[in-house]
Amino acid sequence: MPSTTRTAHSTTIDDAEIARFSAIADEWWDERGKFAPLHKLNPVRLTYLRDQLIRHFSRDGASATPLNNLSLVDIGCGGGLIAEPLARLGATVLGVDASATNISVASLHAKNAGVTVDYRATTAEQLALEGQQFDVVFALEIIEHVADVKLFYDAITALVKPGGILILSTLNRTAKSYALGIIGAEYVLRWLPKGTHSWSKFIKPSEMAAAMRGRGFAVHDIMGITFSPFEWKFSLNAKDMDVNYMMVAKKT
Repeated sequence: MPSTTRTAHSTTIDDAEIARFSAIADEWWDERGKFAPLHKLNPVRLTYLRDQLIRHFSRDGASATPLNNLSLVDIGCGGGLIAEPLARLGATVLGVDASATNISVASLHAKNAGVTVDYRATTAEQLALEGQQFDVVFALEIIEHVADVKLFYDAITALVKPGGILILSTLNRTAKSYALGIIGAEYVLRWLPKGTHSWSKFIKPSEMAAAMRGRGFAVHDIMGITFSPFEWKFSLNAKDMDVNYMMVAKKT
């Protein structure tokens, strides 16, 4: 298992990124606010995540709570847009975020909604150092915001139980992702505050797959996510990973 320790000061935390998201944390659950794109994306993401977990763990897709008895950690959980729905499906969920402000917002929303989610203001590497492991680890739209990608890979892979799965999502590093993910989303549509993303931190699927294989994981699926400006909606598209994509990897 790769070591999650580099130096006494190694961290995946990028203070500027934490400050940027903490400043707009009150809008996490506002479907018309700064996180409106995530609210539009969420149904597509949740369908894919649910289907992958049901398939991998041979669960009953007709059940209202098909994820019963599965332990799950959502790294970079933000306001809980993924953690909360998955808890409703029966999973035992830990939501982790380096921003204490995000954790406060997520905890309050879950309490008011009557959903049980354990939220902690910490990091993936801290959980790994504690020796914690889960059936499922999510790292969704977070890796492009961390300070040390290799340390992050080490930490999140260490958190997966043998036979468990890791699901990641991020943006591909292509000319199209620069045009749509940065120019389009931040400057034209103004979906995101300017400076939210740095194109140089986007990761190609081949790079992520190599990082997974190098840490004892087998890639089971890669799925693209596309946006149609005419229908104003996101869709899964296995043939188009030029901008957004998700990857499922199993710990072998």
